[in-house]
Amino acid sequence: MHCASCLHKGHRNGSMTYAHQLLGAALIHPDVRAGMPLMPEALVKQDGADNNDGERHAAKRFMAKLRQDHPHLKCILTEDSLSAHAPQIQTLHDPGLHSILGVKEGDHAFVFHQGPAAEHAGCVTYDERDDRATALMHRFRFVKDVPRNDSNAEVRVNGIEYGEIGADKVQHCSWVTDLRVNKRTVLHLMRGGRARWKMAHETCNTLQNQGDHVAHHDGHGTQNLSVVFALLRLLAFVGDQTQPRCCAWLQAVWAKLGSKRLLWERMRALCSDYALASMRQLLEALLYGLKKSTPSFAVDSSSSRHQCPRRPCCIESDDPP
Repeated sequence: MHCASCLHKGHRNGSMTYAHQLLGAALIHPDVRAGMPLMPEALVKQDGADNNDGERHAAKRFMAKLRQDHPHLKCILTEDSLSAHAPQIQTLHDPGLHSILGVKEGDHAFVFHQGPAAEHAGCVTYDERDDRATALMHRFRFVKDVPRNDSNAEVRVNGIEYGEIGADKVQHCSWVTDLRVNKRTVLHLMRGGRARWKMAHETCNTLQNQGDHVAHHDGHGTQNLSVVFALLRLLAFVGDQTQPRCCAWLQAVWAKLGSKRLLWERMRALCSDYALASMRQLLEALLYGLKKSTPSFAVDSSSSRHQCPRRPCCIESDDPP
């Protein structure tokens, strides 16, 4: 089952796998736990193209639409090492965005080879900070204005290496950025680069594994049904992310119950048992309490007698089974 917009992948045994994918993005901040999803860009085979659509082309379309929808929004784009290549960096500079992109030594050897030469020339800066509150040691090493690779010498970046040393583990990360790096800004840049994990944990993991079922296959349809289903799930998730930040009623109920898990369980229970007119009525019932009433049963008026399918002896009796 497939359509003209499906991405396809051929296998050695001659079989073909078809799929639909989305390039997702979210507004994140180091000091804010939840991320706010933005409109994703669908990876679909473009009209007249024989090859699959790719993330690089989808990212270009997304950047153009982001600037069209939010022309004055100041933001810094953070991505993983797959996007830290010269064409992508040039794409980010075109709409006036800044970036903090992860790099790995195995995938970006040219950038890491600039370190020894810059250190020999005295252009590498070291910084070390002891965080007594968390018992962590932060160590930085950064270099300024190095070429991204040999074939794109005009694309210049600043490189940051970071090590987090704790009592039982050591963590290492590295990034390239077009933002100014010095001892005053390097800690903020590190926190911005590590905030990308919020996209993986608080957004993607929640959508796939915490009840939103975004990875679930609802049905392919004949044209755009799969993408429409995915967008509807994302819209519902946006509503869930917006309410805790903007709805005073939900904030009050959350503070009263003390647990977000308990909040969703109570909301689900009331929605299952009562006919509620609005979200506000639901939240008022949770905040002020709901008077429990005797249940009323829906009885089929077409039958004059109660009949028990498991007890034929009750059929002729006037007493309820």
